[in-house]
Amino acid sequence: MKATMKRLIAAVFALLLTQAALAGVKIEHWVSSSGARVYFVESRVLPMLDVQVDFAAGSLFDPAGKSGLAALTRATLDNGAGQLDETAIAERLADIGANLGGGADTDRASVALRTLAARDKREPALDILKTVIQAPRFDAAIFEREKARTIAGLKEAMTRPDSIAGKAFWEALYPDHPYGRQATPESVAALNRDDLAAFHARYYTAANATITLVGDLSRQEAEGIVEKLLAGLPRGTVTPLPAPPGLPKGGLTQLAHPASQAHIYLGLPAIERGNPDFFPLLVGNYTLGGGGFVSRLMKEVRDKRGYAYSVYSYFAPMRQTGPFQIGLQTKRSQAKDAIKVARDVLDGFLKDGPSDEELAAAKANLTGSFPLRLDSNKKILDNVAVIGFYGLPLDYLDQYQAKVQAVTADDVRQAFARRVKPENLITVTVAAD
Repeated sequence: MKATMKRLIAAVFALLLTQAALAGVKIEHWVSSSGARVYFVESRVLPMLDVQVDFAAGSLFDPAGKSGLAALTRATLDNGAGQLDETAIAERLADIGANLGGGADTDRASVALRTLAARDKREPALDILKTVIQAPRFDAAIFEREKARTIAGLKEAMTRPDSIAGKAFWEALYPDHPYGRQATPESVAALNRDDLAAFHARYYTAANATITLVGDLSRQEAEGIVEKLLAGLPRGTVTPLPAPPGLPKGGLTQLAHPASQAHIYLGLPAIERGNPDFFPLLVGNYTLGGGGFVSRLMKEVRDKRGYAYSVYSYFAPMRQTGPFQIGLQTKRSQAKDAIKVARDVLDGFLKDGPSDEELAAAKANLTGSFPLRLDSNKKILDNVAVIGFYGLPLDYLDQYQAKVQAVTADDVRQAFARRVKPENLITVTVAAD
């Protein structure tokens, strides 16, 4: 009986969350007194609060010769702060049923907190979050441990063909831009504690922060939390961006490896966040290589010829021009043939675009699956954090399905013609004959 009741309660919660997703997400936005951009969604379905603080402090901002600094700074951030060592932080969070998460990617460094919304639980949890973002200790022993762990991970990655291919791919895509800088054991080994402290002081500031809150709060309570969270954090300045990347010269990079499977990446820098070409590219790519077994790449490379178990394509918009990528694995001896087929499929799609049937199927899938992207507070948090950090319109989620439905076949052809230039396509292979 108890199990049945639990299943019923879970089903009711799932229904309420799905209905909330279908009803749209009301995002409130303001700028704090210290200059941080704030995005808030009131959600009373569960007595929970999710908070994410994003800083423009990803690897894009690694100084020349210090690749890996952003990632190591973030990795060490919550391993001791203020008067709390890493054990004390973990124990206090466990006592109140809260947890910290986050990480660093190319554009941003994030610290995320999930806690119960009740004041007696959220206040101590928010105090820990505040201490972590404002006063990391960067203890010498912790720093050396995380540094050694990072170096060991990089060395291990250098033995795997997929990691080798990925590193070479980004270097080839962005030869003269920070996106192409890759951490190495040597670059990380050269870092010291003072580098982390200086990076934190420069980039972890209020003006360089975006804060997203989703949960069982009022707007007034959210405003109070933000002001308290940022009190004492230096205002700083907004991080300036480097010059945008240009298009690379198309070419082939072949790297030897004893693996039995060749790893193949094709692509080029294509699109930044907020670009109006995003929706035509999204819809078109479903047909090209984003739709799994119904995509053209899968049908031609896998189904008809058996060259690969899986083949895919996607666009990854970023703060600056992010990549378009095709990826697959195949037998070493089949690599050249598989690349030719993938290129032929791409060329055909660039010429003709999707058929009416393919366009309808892409739209149906993308709009039909969209509510699943918003069926939990965590998913709402993730989506709203992207909207906030990248400065997308507040009604982005409300307009998503309509934007997809409005795409025409001609929109797809034109967007692909603007963003995917075959003469600039980079090809990287590892372990190909």
